[in-house]
Amino acid sequence: MATATASSPVRDTGIGALLRHRAVGKLLLLAVAAAALVLYGSILDAKWASGAWPDALTVDLTEPLGKTTDWIIDNRDNHPLFVYFLGHISNAIVLSVRGVYLVLLAAGWAGVTIGAGLVAWRVAGVRLAVMASAAFAVCGLLGMWVPTMQTLALMIVAVLASVVIGLLLGLAGGLNDRCFRVLRPVLDTMQVLPAYAYLLPFALVFGMGVPAAIIATVVYAAPPMARLTALGLRGADSGVMEAVTSLGATGRQRLFSARLPLARKELLLGLNQTIMMALSMAVIASVIGAGGLGDRVYQALSTVDVGQALAAGIPIVLLAVVLDRVTGAAGERAGANAEDTSPLRGGRGWAVAAAGTVLAALAARFADRVDWPTGWVVNIAPSVNTAKEWMVDHIYTGVPFVGGTADWAAHFTDWVLNPVRDGLQGLPWWSVLLVVAALAWLIGTWQTALTAVAAMGAIGVLGVWDKSLDTLAQVLAGVAVTLVLGFAIGVAASRSKRFESLLRPVLDVFQTMPQFVYLIPVVALFGIGRAPAVAAAVVYALPAVVRITTQGLSQVDAAAMESSRSLGATSWQQLRQVQLPLARPALMLALNQGVVLVLAVVVIGGLVGGGALGYDVVFGIAQGDLATGLVAGIAIVCLGLMLDRVTQPTARRAHSAKKGA
Repeated sequence: MATATASSPVRDTGIGALLRHRAVGKLLLLAVAAAALVLYGSILDAKWASGAWPDALTVDLTEPLGKTTDWIIDNRDNHPLFVYFLGHISNAIVLSVRGVYLVLLAAGWAGVTIGAGLVAWRVAGVRLAVMASAAFAVCGLLGMWVPTMQTLALMIVAVLASVVIGLLLGLAGGLNDRCFRVLRPVLDTMQVLPAYAYLLPFALVFGMGVPAAIIATVVYAAPPMARLTALGLRGADSGVMEAVTSLGATGRQRLFSARLPLARKELLLGLNQTIMMALSMAVIASVIGAGGLGDRVYQALSTVDVGQALAAGIPIVLLAVVLDRVTGAAGERAGANAEDTSPLRGGRGWAVAAAGTVLAALAARFADRVDWPTGWVVNIAPSVNTAKEWMVDHIYTGVPFVGGTADWAAHFTDWVLNPVRDGLQGLPWWSVLLVVAALAWLIGTWQTALTAVAAMGAIGVLGVWDKSLDTLAQVLAGVAVTLVLGFAIGVAASRSKRFESLLRPVLDVFQTMPQFVYLIPVVALFGIGRAPAVAAAVVYALPAVVRITTQGLSQVDAAAMESSRSLGATSWQQLRQVQLPLARPALMLALNQGVVLVLAVVVIGGLVGGGALGYDVVFGIAQGDLATGLVAGIAIVCLGLMLDRVTQPTARRAHSAKKGA
């Protein structure tokens, strides 16, 4: 009979090995905690068995927040904090935006259109120059020239402020390890928070209008610039830095002669991300009085005028696409500037662009054509509304066999959203916390689980447990649909280069569209309700999931694929046994991004009948009710933080998964 020796160990594959597995140990510990909670709860109170959060564990913030609101309103005009500090900030913002807006109006439609084309030509080439000029011309043709200039003025001021603040924070994090350790979790948290959650506090302090919108936009858009600046500076080539140091360069000389030039691509990528997030936020901030194109969309959606909403939505999309393409192309050409041998390189090219813009503006002024000619405006609203009415009459409901879009929305609400919501709200509250803890602990560490549980517990303490679970139900339903579609399309794209090339421009356009714009088509197709909000969230999150899935599957080690093919594995076996396990980190990232993006739009869905926390934020902003709006905003922040933690593996966990795969 063979015995185990040190030289020939016997591998334990039974129950003992299963019990020693780290994940099983965590689950057993949580099961013990659950049993203790059930026993303790049954002794104390029968309410522990219900889904409702106990009143004894709820903190009513209505009175203190109401007093805070009253104090801010009463002292906004005379308190030194407002008069000598916040008031000056507000005035500076108003003057800056007004100055930029007046310059744009003075340049006239010809100056702005040609100037945009010349700037795009200088940084991105002729093709994008034509696209930029055509995009601004379309804005004028749709009758949205003035709102477009208002949005552009907001964008210019917000982006400049975001870039300056992001650069300063990035420099601090890139040059100092302690600052980087402090900044990283803050920036991580800020980037997963829905944009909607930023609005109410600034609207309360600065009032409804441009200053609150600009500050909310800067707070939302600065983190990408800070993060990428820090990463670019910290990732500078060590050999180059050692060579510069050996030449006796000072810290400032090393920064400007080596670190910043080496991080040029990261800086331009940060600028690109900041511009896109600023545009998205500037549109959403129309809810608190930002004006511009977002205000036109918001007003049209409130009256369900799809034609006017689309007329304002198209310029938003065009601005987003042009800004994304131009800044993206500038980043790609950053390293090729030294090889540029054209006679208009450097400052000479910028001088030509500036001169062309000034000449176009002067020509329009002398010809008395500063404003966009009213005879050139094409009003698409009546045609769009007619098409919408046709859809309501023919495909909205009552279509034989398949039903109409309204029927689909109703079925999705009755068969998916309501059961998921009722199921979550019917669970004992402590079991929800345990499930959150289990998911976060299995995918991360005990610190991750503690953060997720604390965030979820804070929601209950704030007294919005049921509304938060309603929002969570919409998010879970939207994520499920997004993942099914996203993984299926991603798998197909990873296996067909032709399909991927056809899909790429579609994904590019959808990924650059601000969140607000997605509400327009779903209102036209599905009407008002929770299902349309989820549909908009799915469409918004789908491109990111498809792109990450495609990239993850396509980058699987070719040697592993060839080895499995040589062993006779079928295409399905390769996908299931090789590609999916090796692409697990990318798939988890796709899940995380899908969750965060779906939440962002589900919350905005409060504008189109999504209800729950999104409606409370809208109500709080509209009524100036801090107790309702701010509590809902904090709950949204907590929900976003929890969802991020339960879907984002820690670096150690992701490395272990990759090593195990």
